[in-house]
Amino acid sequence: MPEAGDSRQDLKRWKKKKQQVHRTVSQICPPPRRPLTVADIRPGMENERLGVVRDSMFQNPLIVKAELGRPRERSCSLPGIDFNYGLYIRGLDGGVPEALGHWDVFKQQPTCPQELTRNYIAMNRGAVKAGLVTARENILYRQLKDIRISNKDDRRTKKDVPSLPPDMTYGIQARPSTPFFDLLQHRYQQLWVQEQKATQKAIKLEKKQKVILGKLYETRSNHLRKYKPPVKLDALWHMPHFQKVGRHLDTFPTEADRQRALKAQREEYAVRQGTLRLGNYTHP
Repeated sequence: MPEAGDSRQDLKRWKKKKQQVHRTVSQICPPPRRPLTVADIRPGMENERLGVVRDSMFQNPLIVKAELGRPRERSCSLPGIDFNYGLYIRGLDGGVPEALGHWDVFKQQPTCPQELTRNYIAMNRGAVKAGLVTARENILYRQLKDIRISNKDDRRTKKDVPSLPPDMTYGIQARPSTPFFDLLQHRYQQLWVQEQKATQKAIKLEKKQKVILGKLYETRSNHLRKYKPPVKLDALWHMPHFQKVGRHLDTFPTEADRQRALKAQREEYAVRQGTLRLGNYTHP
């Protein structure tokens, strides 16, 4: 009796092992992560909200936040474990036995004969040779001798094959590889700096080799360029009974300073702006 009990236990263990070995794909691969719900939210989570909370809030990818240290929850609902993804193609050809048993041969469908194009050049040439020049005579000649262009006559469409060298390689030439080492080492920057230094050195050498001219003589154009044309000053208008009234305020310490300031104002009169030619911010 104890031997029979041991054999039964061994049989149960073997069945358990067999069941563990033969597992389905749904058992090996866990089901996809379903969208969050209100029941899944716990205090302290990133998606915890205040107020009215609905399950639809956790199906919006713009609202759902990724939990720290966890993969992002998908907002769309997925089918169950028994759902098969992909396109199911139903076999209509009988499968492998029918393919090995016989071979389906494609039967070419009969094509309707295509009407050939008229060869008007040949018909016009023959009509001229026969002495027919009027429209009526040409129509009768075409009805009598209807010449068509043959499909086999491909002289117009046939092109001569260009002569190519025997070692020619067809296709597009490959682009040269990017010099990553030169880019990482700033090689192009160094070359540019060297070119700029060489250019500056050549400019300095050219300036040294220039012939220094002698003394420049004052010409008429130089004098005219420096000449300041005198400005005719019009006397300010005064009322007749105020003409002989002297000034009541004198801001210059001496008369010489006053004349010096008036002379400087007259010299700068041509280049100053304003109504009274006293500057930009003066008013009459």
